[in-house]
Amino acid sequence: MKNYFALIACLCFFSTTYAINLPNTLKLISNDSVIVDNVVYRLFPTENMWTFIKLNTRNGQMWQVQFDVGGDNRFETFLNEFPLVLEEFEDNGRFTLYPTQNTYNFILVDQIDGRLWQAQWSMKSKNRGIIPIN
Repeated sequence: MKNYFALIACLCFFSTTYAINLPNTLKLISNDSVIVDNVVYRLFPTENMWTFIKLNTRNGQMWQVQFDVGGDNRFETFLNEFPLVLEEFEDNGRFTLYPTQNTYNFILVDQIDGRLWQAQWSMKSKNRGIIPIN
């Protein structure tokens, strides 16, 4: 019984040490997965199990991505086609998304200058896009 408790204590210590020693660009999200910060593209899940938002973290461009396990419902389409900053001001990790209480809406944040947009995805093209929040 004492050996059992000693083993658990050692495992807790080593897993904590591992998490503390990760480089600043990595975040441990589970025992098997690591998120790398400072990347160009990132996928954000929506509340719809088939739909993700792909974000270019350098310039704020976004796409709605839908996958399908058995049919022809796979697609990738623009939410906003044009970059939100000039190329010389692009920087990995500049933009990020935050979910809202509304399934179809996210808040896009420029983490350098604080600008905000409402980003909306939809199965209907006329309902997709972004709107500046002033």
